[in-house]
Amino acid sequence: MHQFEVQPIVPLRVGGYDISLTNSALWMLIALGVIVVFIGVGMKRELVPGRWQMAVEQLTGMIDKMAGTTIGPEGKKFEPLLFSLFTFILVANFLGILPFAIVPGLHPFASTSHFSVTGVLAVISFSTVLIVGFTRHGFHFFSLFLPPGVPWYMQAFLFPIELISFLVRPFSLGLRLFVAILAGHVLMDVFGSFIVSGLNGGALGFGVSAVSFLFVVFIGLLEILVCLIQAYVFTLLTAVYLNDAVNLH
Repeated sequence: MHQFEVQPIVPLRVGGYDISLTNSALWMLIALGVIVVFIGVGMKRELVPGRWQMAVEQLTGMIDKMAGTTIGPEGKKFEPLLFSLFTFILVANFLGILPFAIVPGLHPFASTSHFSVTGVLAVISFSTVLIVGFTRHGFHFFSLFLPPGVPWYMQAFLFPIELISFLVRPFSLGLRLFVAILAGHVLMDVFGSFIVSGLNGGALGFGVSAVSFLFVVFIGLLEILVCLIQAYVFTLLTAVYLNDAVNLH
């Protein structure tokens, strides 16, 4: 499980606090750099769009459609947040599965396989929902937990249930992404160890290695899909929660 260990690269302590640059922080900075380069190259606004420009336009168009469809006319206000969440999660996910380990001494680090990262992203999403909800509606925001048309004698039971389900949202957001990425990496590591062990076990071992290799290929393809789906689901759920805060549905 060493691939999930957070290790300091540049040790640094200030006032008794450890603010060292870790491998997790480094790969998040790399993800940020990839996003900046991708957006920068795609914003040339050429008369005949190139592949980079078309890719950026497709990505921004997808986020624009998601915000408009889920939140409504006011969705454009939240497009920067949704775009930032989607691109960061997507790039961080993909960086974690790229085969950098073929270079001796270089091993990718999946930042989103740590709840400390996905939890912070979930807190950012949930905090935005709370700020928007209370800013727009004040204490009327609590009406979100009382569905219209519910008899008064049922409200005392429904209010705590709806409140608890609302408060669970940031945990489900962070855990879903964290578990999906962690599980995929663990599976690939397990079947990869079967390949190595099987090569030393005669004819039967070679058979185990062959089957394990097929599993690794399948899981690798599945991981690519998971990286995309998890980024999309996280962003879409954030948009759904923002819709609740804006429109009190």
